Amino acid sequence: MLGIVGYGAYIPKYRIKTAEIAKIWGKNPKEIEKGLLIKEKSVPGIDEDTITIAVEAGQNALARSGINPKDIGALFIGSESHPYAVKPSGTVVAEALNINRELRLADMEFACKAGTAAMQIILSMVKAGDIKYGMAIGADTSQGRPGDALEYSAAAGGAAFIIGKDPAAIIEDTYSFTTDTPDFWRREGENYPKHGARFTGEPSYFRHIIQATKGLLNKVGRNIEEYDYVVFHQPNGKFPVKAMKYFKVPKEKYLPGLVVDRIGNCYSGSSPIGLTAVLDIANEGDKILLTSYGSGAGSDSFSIIVTKRLKEIRDKAKKTEYYIERKQYISYGVYTKFRKKLKI
Repeated sequence: MLGIVGYGAYIPKYRIKTAEIAKIWGKNPKEIEKGLLIKEKSVPGIDEDTITIAVEAGQNALARSGINPKDIGALFIGSESHPYAVKPSGTVVAEALNINRELRLADMEFACKAGTAAMQIILSMVKAGDIKYGMAIGADTSQGRPGDALEYSAAAGGAAFIIGKDPAAIIEDTYSFTTDTPDFWRREGENYPKHGARFTGEPSYFRHIIQATKGLLNKVGRNIEEYDYVVFHQPNGKFPVKAMKYFKVPKEKYLPGLVVDRIGNCYSGSSPIGLTAVLDIANEGDKILLTSYGSGAGSDSFSIIVTKRLKEIRDKAKKTEYYIERKQYISYGVYTKFRKKLKI
């Protein structure tokens, strides 16, 4: 009976519409929105980064858990936009959250699945009895080169999960599928990532999402029809919907966790934020299937079962929908300033 004891999300309030970006680059706004199925994306404020996002999400997770921060024995933060090349994000986050200093801590990176990889590690450490509780965070302020297709989707946000005994949602099992498929990358010192364009769909995203999901279903001995909610990684609006259609998942089971059309792709926070949105509405006994995806490439799949404790804790912190609806639109000029896109 191990799983999610507390959870929380955080999304910056600033938004820029895809139409605003398209206008600057002389693109057809309707074609961009139709092609990506993204209307707008979140933008970190000038004083926000992966660390501040992780702290906000972590505070919400702690509020829901009701545990003493000193009981957390491990903290892993997954991101591909850690503020420092040399210096961990985790030490700052741990200090801000007043977490135990006798702490196992590491920053992690595996493109957009670093957050779920952190969850797997924490789960294993709790299962082994090495720690009582652990916190896993997936957070990013993702990058997109000006004028590149990624600029329309690269967003900011994160989610935190405290894992331990007496959970609000049991993590029944996990399964991972990984290959050397370099569809998306950013070398040391480069400001923006590069990508293999359509190659990022097949054989990258779809192959890994499908294989990891099938592997999990086989491992737990269930059909996908037995799950009440399904959440897949959301690089745009089209990819997860197409993957859902492959598995014949009806809209009512995936729309609650599909948030990319309103906030963009939060990279390491993408599927974890989708999971928090589902946890905000799920009921006791509901089964949730979560599959992340990270370029490079790999997917982690989770089978999660909601307990009666979820209803007791979820109103103790702001829900994900609050952060999605809390927004302030900005122009491309302000966006350029916030994201430091002008290099001197």
